Amino acid sequence: MIDPEVAGRRLSVKADRMAPLLTAGDPLADAVIAELDLHGPKARQALDAGLRKGLAGLDERPPDAVAALLKQVETPPSWVDPLMLHRGDVVSLSIPPMWFSLCAITSALAHTYASPATARLLMRTDRPTPTVSRRVAEAGVWARQTIRPGGLLRGEPGYVATVEARLRHARLRATALTDRDSGVPGLPIGPLDMARTWLGFTLIAHQSLAAVGIDITSEEERHLYRYWSYVAHLLGLDEILYEPVVDHAGARHLQDLLDAITPAPDDTSRTATAAVIGAQAHATAHAPGAVLSEDELRDLIHRMLRRSLGNSAADRLGIPEAPAVTDLMPLISTVNRQARYWQTFSPASAQEARRQAAEEPGRGPEPIAAVLPLGVAFQRGAGVRRSGTPAA
Repeated sequence: MIDPEVAGRRLSVKADRMAPLLTAGDPLADAVIAELDLHGPKARQALDAGLRKGLAGLDERPPDAVAALLKQVETPPSWVDPLMLHRGDVVSLSIPPMWFSLCAITSALAHTYASPATARLLMRTDRPTPTVSRRVAEAGVWARQTIRPGGLLRGEPGYVATVEARLRHARLRATALTDRDSGVPGLPIGPLDMARTWLGFTLIAHQSLAAVGIDITSEEERHLYRYWSYVAHLLGLDEILYEPVVDHAGARHLQDLLDAITPAPDDTSRTATAAVIGAQAHATAHAPGAVLSEDELRDLIHRMLRRSLGNSAADRLGIPEAPAVTDLMPLISTVNRQARYWQTFSPASAQEARRQAAEEPGRGPEPIAAVLPLGVAFQRGAGVRRSGTPAA
């Protein structure tokens, strides 16, 4: 076992090696923003056409910076498997849509806003609720475009949306540099903040899903990070940040490095996080077929985030502890774990489940009499029906 003091020194050394990325920016995207400002609509039209048709499909050569960006995103790393892109992110696609939104999107955004620099830049408004509600919706749309089969192929919605997200960050960075908010080290929405966002949709999202009983296998972890490494390529992340990350263990190591050089959440982070939770609870409660109230969903999200982020991180983000009387997490986890076991059942998955159960007692699927929908599980667990009359 490594001595904690030795491990701390190693982490400090690696964090020091990453420190230059605090001011690195994204040269290709930053140059495109400058070029768009210089050449106006003509450069924008060339960029839009290039993202959809490809650099070779343009009738005229675009401005130099636009051409350089298109060349980079159109040149896939040597390890990219075209079949993988055609199939999409099969791991995320296997998650029920309601849980993907409630857990993955919410936790990813909360994790992003935990960085004070990012929170301050994205929350430049005195009306956080509508601003964050829009970002929750936009994040959900982008994630679904990104994970769908073929979504990251050249010209497809996920590919275009991912590069556009990269350019929006570059625009925010350029705007922030003209009105620098002192007190927060590093370049606004630089590579390390982008890496934090990337971890939000991989490690943090799946920690949140695991908190409600939706676990993935070791093989699924490898598929997940291979796919999202291509997302990182399109986002312009430095390879030093994502190439070594092939599973949750590697992602946690990167998370530790980022935490070591990221200031603690501030009041803006806490305001943004509360707004994300409120927006997601509101949207889910008013979705077709909803069975939980907004307050019930907010309590559920609080519990999920405290389990996935840890109590210390949750405290820093101002995430309260939900009342013990509404703790349905054990029941929900059991229902989801059993459902996923049968939805993904195969001889190979059964063997993997037995191996994990032997290595991690208590992780395997618990035997229950039936798999209950969320609403039924909530009503039976709480002992009341939606009308308020006692449950049978």
